[in-house]
Amino acid sequence: MDVESSDATRPPRRVRWWLLVAIVAASGALLGGLQVPDLFPDDAHRNLATLAAMGLVAGLLTLWTVLGTGLSGRQQVRTLLGVALAVAMAVGCVRVEGCSGNLTPRLTWRWKPKPDESLATVGDEKSSAELANVADLSSTGEHDFPQFLGPNRDASVEAPAFGTDWSAHPPHLLWRQPIGAGWSSFALVGDYAVTQEQRGDDECVTCYALDGGKLLWTHADPGRFSHPMSGDGPRATPTVDEGRVYTLGAFGRLNCLDGRSGKLVWTHDIVKENDARPPQWGKSCSPLVVGDLVIASAGGLKGWSLVAYNKQTGEVVWHAGDAPSSYASPRLAEMAGMRQVLMVNADSVTGHDPDDGRVLWRFKWPGGQPKVPDAVALGGDQVFISAGYGLGCKLLEIGPSGEGGSPRVVWESNKLKPKFTNVVVRDGYVYGLDDGRTLNCLDLNDGKVRWRGGRYGHGQILLVNDLLLVQAELGDVALVKASPERFTELTRFAALQGQTWNNPVVAGRLLLVRNATEAACYELRVGD
Repeated sequence: MDVESSDATRPPRRVRWWLLVAIVAASGALLGGLQVPDLFPDDAHRNLATLAAMGLVAGLLTLWTVLGTGLSGRQQVRTLLGVALAVAMAVGCVRVEGCSGNLTPRLTWRWKPKPDESLATVGDEKSSAELANVADLSSTGEHDFPQFLGPNRDASVEAPAFGTDWSAHPPHLLWRQPIGAGWSSFALVGDYAVTQEQRGDDECVTCYALDGGKLLWTHADPGRFSHPMSGDGPRATPTVDEGRVYTLGAFGRLNCLDGRSGKLVWTHDIVKENDARPPQWGKSCSPLVVGDLVIASAGGLKGWSLVAYNKQTGEVVWHAGDAPSSYASPRLAEMAGMRQVLMVNADSVTGHDPDDGRVLWRFKWPGGQPKVPDAVALGGDQVFISAGYGLGCKLLEIGPSGEGGSPRVVWESNKLKPKFTNVVVRDGYVYGLDDGRTLNCLDLNDGKVRWRGGRYGHGQILLVNDLLLVQAELGDVALVKASPERFTELTRFAALQGQTWNNPVVAGRLLLVRNATEAACYELRVGD
């Protein structure tokens, strides 16, 4: 007797409705319980746990369908094979294009090409020889934005006053065009803007004319950094100094380029050469130029954590520290009576003598989580540090600088946890995006929250005069008063479409924005 005829002669099995009710009730309790406030350090962990729970629920419902509905043996096998085939087809047809800052996946068809794959490595039909010497990055201007976070690398700029009613008088679009993948920002000098982007299989440094947005030159290196959570392409922002461009790629390639043509002057693989290990989501350190040095976080141990190169020749001048890299960039500051290079590492924050790299002080800051925001010097001997993933922020007092010194924690708070963004400081208050939830203002005297407001996701902020220019994660740009009195959003407009983790640039009356697919330049109109 075969299996099918045997199944046909058996009495019908009872459906176990009680088991389905139990599964549904338990699933509802589990999914609801995961939404309890403060159960997780941030929304990303909550979303991961929720996705895992939904997978568990789907598995339990599948098992109930197979074992609890009275199916015959052959029907059970067919059902399992059908589920497995459906899962295989879904995996074969759909890919994860990336994730939001809260780890919500973005799905697309697997056969759909990535936008940057259609971009040419050189965006001009002219030959390389004809493209040479087309940009003059040695001629500076009054409103240059030559490096990450602006002229002083503190996410603040002075600009001509512009209107704050963008509903009645929106910023005027000068140009918009496709751009390669990546989370770099623009460095702007004179009439030119330089950034990093992914174009197919090449990691590129590109130079654009501000007048019209024409691509003038491209320097390409083979390699494509890709991660399903953090996306594709380079992360760091170029630094322009005395007509040269210094860049760090996602794999750790430190380049010095001729700003007129993009021609390579010198290069180093700072990961391989310094026996380092790149962070999970790619090297994100924007090079810092100090005098004749270009300084970058290599992340090597045994004295090769922070490395300084001669900016003309590329020779190693000094190396120091033993901490692995995280995602922050070095800053130059005046603290405790001397110049220091501040560096946020994976497990610590350090101050270095810019002349020889000597570690002046070290604050141990473990936690096992990425640290993205830079350290902020507050004058005197205080420094503000912050990070997302539940770590929060601290105000440190470093005291007299000396080898092996350890700062004192003045106060700490979990009310500001900037995940991908840097904070800005104005008149004794710090402003930052708290884990993609709200824009928060804290009093630097005691760490108390003065206000929370707005919903901007995991965006970026820039202090322009007395206004906070907020680049929201989904492309909007808003203006918020930089005042501790109350949260006041003055205006906003849709500057870009899609996920935007890149920092905005304001140079005079120009607003330059980009994300992983498009770039745009706007003129900010004077008066309302």
